[in-house]
Amino acid sequence: MQENSRYAVGIDIGTATIRCVVGHIDPVTGAPTIVGVGHATNSGMRKGSVAHLTGPAQAIDDALGEAERMSGYQVDTASISINGTHILSTKADGMIAVGGMDHEIGDEDLARIEEVATLGKVPANREILEIVPHSYRLDGQDNIKDPLGMTGTRLEINANVVSVLAPQLTNLQKTVELAKVEPHTITPAVLAAARAVLSEQQVENGVAVVDLGGATTSIAVFEEGDLQYVSVLPVGGVNITNDLAIGLKTDPEVAELVKVTHAVARPRTGAEGVSVKYDKEVFTFDAGDIDEIVEARLEEIFEAVNKELKKAGRAGQLPSGIVLTGGTAQLKGVAEYAKAALGLAVRVGRSQGYGGVVEHIEEPQYATAVGLMLIDSEVTVARGHGGHHSAAQGKAALKSATGFVSKVLGRFKA
Repeated sequence: MQENSRYAVGIDIGTATIRCVVGHIDPVTGAPTIVGVGHATNSGMRKGSVAHLTGPAQAIDDALGEAERMSGYQVDTASISINGTHILSTKADGMIAVGGMDHEIGDEDLARIEEVATLGKVPANREILEIVPHSYRLDGQDNIKDPLGMTGTRLEINANVVSVLAPQLTNLQKTVELAKVEPHTITPAVLAAARAVLSEQQVENGVAVVDLGGATTSIAVFEEGDLQYVSVLPVGGVNITNDLAIGLKTDPEVAELVKVTHAVARPRTGAEGVSVKYDKEVFTFDAGDIDEIVEARLEEIFEAVNKELKKAGRAGQLPSGIVLTGGTAQLKGVAEYAKAALGLAVRVGRSQGYGGVVEHIEEPQYATAVGLMLIDSEVTVARGHGGHHSAAQGKAALKSATGFVSKVLGRFKA
């Protein structure tokens, strides 16, 4: 089965949880059907970055084991996520002379202008994950989306460069290799989530994905079909749990139960008591106390999100609003809270329309893993039956396949 079939695998390496999604690629349409899902509690990461290698490697192994048993497929390659506050979005531009009047713009010209645009813009200790061209200018003609095949002598580019700290990337690759998995592509988690929950129309109109993770909150802003801005904040659902543990004077395990079962984003009217059972013991707390603690932390998170939207020049200016993903997006009433806090339309993003094993897949915490699986399926289809491309060919194939999210291919190939 494994020899004649093609599979796509996404592994979301979250600080608190590793999630894995396996899709079987239809040989005719190239569309994936989800056939395996797995998750495992992660340890050894701090706010999206690897703190020691063996913890995440073990969690990847456990999550994959579950997905492999369900799908009957042994995973050895996958598309994986990277996260952390070291992910940066930088504006870049450049200009090159491309030849005589009859010179047709080719892939080599595009690769050269990307190199010129990023020269000196990204420090030596950073690795470029993505170059997103916003527009090209050819011999004075503005707003060209794709100059390939056009003729001209002087080419200019306006782009957004997404980069990560090189040591963080290396450590992530090492922990994945410890789990005996070779990364096909490495994509910022929020961009993978965007791939699963956004439509082309939303990306064209203007939309932001806010990925509310365990230890981080990531923001990606899209407009005119392109990624405009990406940022990661060092705060997430774990902070709400810790606040509850301190405020309610209880264990973090009990606080997590309280958060999952009783926390709401909008304060309740009228005081009431709520109870949770943990380790054969029943704990009772005042709902008003819970609401106060949760609201204080949410206020901090969404103020920080709004600040990032201002940096991107899009605060209150996104026609398609905000799409929430990540485990903390399950908090009751969080979309209504975010709508009031950000002054934009807000909905919780769900990965829908994939056949096969769909239990839990539509929950917002699986958006990143599903998005990575989709990116992986496009890489696999672009490559054909296991054929190897050069980095330039691979990038071009992946650019056409994945559209607005990712064009990283070959860079991380052994």
